[in-house]
Formats: sequence, C-alpha cells, structure tokens
Amino acid sequence: MADQHQKPDPDRRVVPRRAALLAASALGATALVAALAGTLTGAAQTPGPDLPPRTPDLEITEAAVRYQEDLNLLVFDLRVAGEAGATTPTPRGAFDGAPVLGYVVPTTLPAAAVGFGTAAGTVALAVTSHPDFDDTPLWDESADGDYANDGELWHAHWVLLVEDARAPGGLAVKEVVDVDAEILPPTNAPVPIYLDSPGFPVELAADEVRVVVPAPRIGGETAFSFDAASASLVVNTSDAARPTLGVQDVYGVLSGDLSLPYEVERE
Repeated sequence: MADQHQKPDPDRRVVPRRAALLAASALGATALVAALAGTLTGAAQTPGPDLPPRTPDLEITEAAVRYQEDLNLLVFDLRVAGEAGATTPTPRGAFDGAPVLGYVVPTTLPAAAVGFGTAAGTVALAVTSHPDFDDTPLWDESADGDYANDGELWHAHWVLLVEDARAPGGLAVKEVVDVDAEILPPTNAPVPIYLDSPGFPVELAADEVRVVVPAPRIGGETAFSFDAASASLVVNTSDAARPTLGVQDVYGVLSGDLSLPYEVERE
C-alpha cells in the first residue's frame, strides 16, 4: 500500500484543515478528542466480558483515503500489525449486551453527506463484526440467500459518534430522540441510533482492510480529514443509564490523540 499515512512523528506539523470542513464537524470532533483523552489512559482499556482481547489484528499501523477521480470513488485503506479481521467477538447469544468490534475511521465529513441531516457529532466509517445480530437487512454478504445471518462477516456502516459519559469508553453512537423529526437515510439500521448500512464492499486481505465508497454516495465530498482507530462496543436495550451502542474499549488510535490529522489523497 504505497503512500500510506503512518503513525506521525511527534514533531511533524499537522497540515491545517480546510475551514469549511472544520466548521461542519468541529463540535463533534472536539468532544470526541476530549472523551478519548481519558479513555486512552483510563480503566476503559481493559476489555469487559465477551469482548476481544488486544491482539495485533486490532493494531492499526497505517491508514489512507484515496480519491480516484477517473472512477469518482474513494478507497478507505487500513493496515494492521496482524491479520485483518481475524479477531472477532465471542457471541453472547442475545441482542442486549451483544459485543461489536470495529475498525473505525472518524472524519470531518458533514452529517448531511451520509444522510444524517444537521445532527451534531463526528461522522465515521465503521467496519464491524457482531455475531449476535445482522443489521444490514438489504444486503446478503454471504450470498447464501439468507439476509439475516451475516452479522459476523465484516461489513461497513456510517455512524455518528458523540461524547457520552455513560459508556466506559466515553463515546457512543448518537441516539435518535424523535424518529419523526430527525433525518435518517432509508438504509438506517432498525435501531434508534445514527447508524446506516450503506452496503459498501469490504475487502480483507492479509493485513489490509479496504472499503470502496462511491463519491456520489457522500454528496460528492472528496476533501476531508480523518483518523483511524479500533474499538469494541456493546449493545444495550435494557438499562436507561447506558447508551444504546456505547464504546466499551478503544484498542488504539493511529494519530495517538484522535486529532484527525490525515487528508484525502487524489489519484
């Protein structure tokens, strides 16, 4: 994977982000950085029950997003220290309490670009595995004729991340408060959170995770900043004191501080 973004030199100056992109996502990104600062040094780093341990499969070493102008699409590329996708959650046997594992790419994309209207938060592309449920009803990832048995297979989502002190990791997928007033795309998962199932192809090969995103599917946005992380989340449907889908543990962040310092490259 040529020209990848690697862990930055501490003395490297970060290229200033485009003002328009910062204006669209500054609120969500600032909260995300603040929440993560405590997570990376706190007890949330210890995986809870049913959550995968830290393995090289979850250690992101490089990341890149490339815009291929001739095809009008973006390629999200992550590289890990181990085998991409080889570590998956242990099934719990129920939706409530189900573990979710994800490779996550937080961005400065505006919420409207992925169908979330003007909602505040940080738009992230999440490649996830969760064997207890299938949240992509329009897609049959295994091509076996059953559209409801593919949760463990790695697949792509758009999520809107927000700071949430109720989650051990300090972050959660934003919850939907008013389903009639809030804007969600038609491929939104059947759960009251800002989580979309766009059906983008996910390729896992050796140490690489790759997702292809047609530019028209994100409103033609081809210039934005991003970061890369791996994390575990837990579904909650029974405890009002916890978020519906909260971050349990952040395994690692490529930049070290979730400052979203990387830029889309043009090819």
